[in-house]
Amino acid sequence: MRQEGGLASLHSLPNHYGYMAAVWAALPAILVLLLWMAFESSILHRLVIAQLPQNVQEMPADELGLYYNQIRGFASGAIDSAQLDRSQIEAAEYYSRVAASFSQLKAVIVVLVAVIGTLLALRRVTPLFRARNHVEKIFEWLLFGCSFIAVLTTLGIVLSVMFEAIRFFQIIPLQDFLFGLQWSPQMAIRANQVAASGSFGFVPLLLGTLLISLVALLIAVPIGLMSAIYLSEYASRNFRAITKPVLEILAGVPTVVYGFFAALTVAPFIRDLGESLGLNVASESALAAGLVMGIMIIPFVMSLSDDIINAVPVSLREASLGMGATMNETIRKVVLPAALPGIVGGVLLAASRAIGETMIVVMAAGLSAKLTINPLEAVTTITVQIVTLLVGDQEFDNPKTLAAFALGLVLFFVTLLLNFIALHVVRKYREQYE
Repeated sequence: MRQEGGLASLHSLPNHYGYMAAVWAALPAILVLLLWMAFESSILHRLVIAQLPQNVQEMPADELGLYYNQIRGFASGAIDSAQLDRSQIEAAEYYSRVAASFSQLKAVIVVLVAVIGTLLALRRVTPLFRARNHVEKIFEWLLFGCSFIAVLTTLGIVLSVMFEAIRFFQIIPLQDFLFGLQWSPQMAIRANQVAASGSFGFVPLLLGTLLISLVALLIAVPIGLMSAIYLSEYASRNFRAITKPVLEILAGVPTVVYGFFAALTVAPFIRDLGESLGLNVASESALAAGLVMGIMIIPFVMSLSDDIINAVPVSLREASLGMGATMNETIRKVVLPAALPGIVGGVLLAASRAIGETMIVVMAAGLSAKLTINPLEAVTTITVQIVTLLVGDQEFDNPKTLAAFALGLVLFFVTLLLNFIALHVVRKYREQYE
């Protein structure tokens, strides 16, 4: 039996009732706000267009859109009135009045919905009301909604890329794309021009991507992992507190800064060093891009590996040392095997960052698609070519433009394959360790 009155008579803690009232006030108001923001621009567009002269309303859609954008630009102060006619100025004034009214109405409705939600929640507050269950159920649905949105977003990205890639493969055979050894997507302007169909061999781009990523990982993984081991197992607390944040600053440096560093400092140094050794080194090389990219992704490997190593239970270390193992043996045979899943995750994250990098490759490795595994030569990557193909005024039905979606689709499957390999390695090692 519950006692009458006091906290003992409540089914849930008092803060659960507060959470319930806050959720009932916030969620409907946020939903109304999002719906308003989604439809406000289209409603404003229709109202303003309806006020324009009939001959303006009968303009083609693209001209009418430009006409309306000029009205909005004048209303926001971005366009001078000398560029507009009288009807546009009047429409801009009408647009400003309606937009101001909409803002006031939006604020009133959102506040009103929040108040109504709060009152409804307070009416339900009774000692026996299961507020905790109610709040937990709402948050469970919110978490499910966020997960569902993430899945739908991923699915939408994949399907949008896939549909355009299928259009590309209807023009260029799949076998020519996957096994072709020459990449030259420049399409001819005239039908009788030489090489009018272009060359869309994917292999040089894949080799360039893997070559630069391999150089970057050869730099980042040993340095990052060794740094994590030292900071976790050997460094003093004060040294770790200073060094780790300094190393993590590298992750916040913009990639264009790394690109400048690679193009102006590292690439000339490697070229001059190669010439002094009698080697023929290109001004833009995969080695220069890979070295700088490796420096860029060191914090990813180091930070994640350090966190995972620190998460290994101290009891494992103490048990190993108690059995007579040295510190070195404990790290190699106990700590690292236990931390392997996280370390593999950090390396995988670094590999994904390397594969998806663009600015460093553009500035330090060039745009030349060569079928080579020589790191001293200029190469290019998949992401760089995607950007190159989509820059400028291109017809969307042109194979040159659609090739970017085919490259994106293949890059997605390459990344997916890396994930499967990493999961297989982790699962196999876990079975051996356990």
